[in-house]
Amino acid sequence: MYYTYMLRCKDNSIYTGMTSNLERRIKEHITKDDKCAKYTLNHTAIKLEIAWKSETRSQASKLEYYIKTLSKVQKENLIKNPDNLTTLLSDKLDCSIYFL
Repeated sequence: MYYTYMLRCKDNSIYTGMTSNLERRIKEHITKDDKCAKYTLNHTAIKLEIAWKSETRSQASKLEYYIKTLSKVQKENLIKNPDNLTTLLSDKLDCSIYFL
């Protein structure tokens, strides 16, 4: 199982990533572990906002890529209403393969 996730940072920015171990990865970001992302090293991660599950690394990576192309407003909208994934990305992905 793989996860594509969105984290809220202290400066209200949103970090998007993917992992096969969600609990470990979030802990790395929040504690600024040696393996945390460069972005969350400089923008303190404070909480997990949302995460989608997918069967393969490739699927999780594609979702991560397309979420990163969204505007901040679209990302906020997606966090508030996860069903908007289909509305925002169905022209690029088969959104039915991702689940919360």
